[in-house]
Amino acid sequence: MVKSKAWDWSKNEDNSWLIPSIESCYLANSWVSKGFDRVLDLGCGLGRHSIFFAENGFRVNSVDLSEYGINHLNSWAQKEQLHIETQVCDMLALPFEKDTFDCIIAYNVIYHTDTEGFIKTLDEIKRVLKSKGELFITLISKNTWSYQHADRYKRIDDNTILRDEHETEKDVPHFYVDIEDIKKYFVDFDFIDVPIEQTEYSMENSKYYSRHFNVMVRKK
Repeated sequence: MVKSKAWDWSKNEDNSWLIPSIESCYLANSWVSKGFDRVLDLGCGLGRHSIFFAENGFRVNSVDLSEYGINHLNSWAQKEQLHIETQVCDMLALPFEKDTFDCIIAYNVIYHTDTEGFIKTLDEIKRVLKSKGELFITLISKNTWSYQHADRYKRIDDNTILRDEHETEKDVPHFYVDIEDIKKYFVDFDFIDVPIEQTEYSMENSKYYSRHFNVMVRKK
């Protein structure tokens, strides 16, 4: 299993990482309607989703391997007068008791490891998520340009390569899946929606497309 490596947020120049994802509004409304209260923002980055869910009345715990990211979130939360519990930690060993959270969001996070690390992280998610709790997670597709051209990169295992296009992600592992992988790894969950594959393009050069799955599941 590869050692976890944090994003270097000090090199980030993209303000989009401060804007909640389009899915977060749906998630907040859906989870409120189900009486969910406590949410984990797993791999919170600079804190965009943590702030959003705290503003919408959730009790939020936020974790990230990046101390820079956690410090940014703490300053942001203080400015907005929001209470958010934060910790620097590795997703491979979450510092929470069993059955702690009603819901978890992991946006562009747990595919930053290899296959063994992905399985370990998913086990940690299952441990801290309550029965019938929900998980929204994004996973990077094997149809992404970088995986289709994996010979350009250092390969870790059949699903994992090290990429180096962006300074924030330099030498951070990327674990890729297809729909059959998703079915295999999420056998302990019920699918709320059919996983959707979405395409994004690099603004610098449109050939560098990235495809992600949005996965919405409920713990059995």
